[in-house]
Amino acid sequence: MINPFSFRASRAAPALLSVAIVAMLAACSRPAPKAEDIRPVRVVKLAASPVEVVAEFPGEVRPRIESRLGFRVGGKVVARKVDLGAVIKRGQVLMQLDPQDLQLAQTQAQAALNAAESNRDLAKAEFTRYQELRDKNFVSQAVLDGKSTAYQAARASYDQALAAYRNQSNMTGYATLVADTDGVVTGIDAEVGQVVAAGTPVLRLAQMGEKEIVIGIPEDKVDVLRRISDVRVRVWAKPDDVIAGNIREIAAMADPVTRTYTVRVAMPAAPAEIKLGMTAYVSFAATGAQPLLKLPLSALLQDKNASAVWVVENGAVRLAPVQLAGPSGNDVLIAGGLAPGQVVVTAGVNLLQPGQKVRVLGAEAAK
Repeated sequence: MINPFSFRASRAAPALLSVAIVAMLAACSRPAPKAEDIRPVRVVKLAASPVEVVAEFPGEVRPRIESRLGFRVGGKVVARKVDLGAVIKRGQVLMQLDPQDLQLAQTQAQAALNAAESNRDLAKAEFTRYQELRDKNFVSQAVLDGKSTAYQAARASYDQALAAYRNQSNMTGYATLVADTDGVVTGIDAEVGQVVAAGTPVLRLAQMGEKEIVIGIPEDKVDVLRRISDVRVRVWAKPDDVIAGNIREIAAMADPVTRTYTVRVAMPAAPAEIKLGMTAYVSFAATGAQPLLKLPLSALLQDKNASAVWVVENGAVRLAPVQLAGPSGNDVLIAGGLAPGQVVVTAGVNLLQPGQKVRVLGAEAAK
């Protein structure tokens, strides 16, 4: 006879085994707890020290004296004797106008002078003859006075004609533009065939003397930079060479287009390798009166339109807003928000979150 209890037990055993297997599989597929994200960072330890505040402005190498030359008479340009960049000697011919009209005017002035000379000589001869007649009492004094007056008028007409002839001779000579000093041609503003008026600039000539840098500075820096004596000049062609400079001139009025003030920086000891037109950079350096904190630019980030940095405290980071005092080379000066001795993240600032755990890779004191 079959035991009903053993039959039920034999039927329940596979079911219990299945439940145990499912429980074991569920336990194996349960996800492992996520490891805490600890991000490696590079930091800098803040230290207050006197810093050199540097303001740098781009500019261009210019001659100290650059003349805009033009003809003293109007006419048509018929010849250009020099090219851009040519080295010029004093007395060298630069340009020429068509002299035909001026030569005709000179001929006319010469003819007027000859006529005035003839009238003067005739009036003089008559005055001399009537003076002899007056001595013999053949004519009255009134007649002699009339001849004297005619002679003086003829002589004045001759002087007038002579002055007109000399003036016209000068005008004819002005058809040739001649360099009045040694220099180099920095610009040509007229070409052959162009009709120019008297005084119109046709050529720019820079004297071969002292060179200087022309820069533009904003209005809020004019008074500050005026008091700085440490002025350094570098050219883009030779960025490692530093040339001493000094402020020679600051414009009294801002440029109407750029709204900056033009400053001319002289270079008394400029080497011959510096050519006109080169790109240059002028730096104004001054040591601050009080020690300041300085950070690399890579440590900054924007948080709600304000500057901030990540400060490492107890192995985690917190966001600290800061006030900036200005640039110093490739670094930035901190006016407030931080204290000496704090540790600030300098790399990977855009990948961090508030309270995130970090691992410091290296720290160095800010200089």
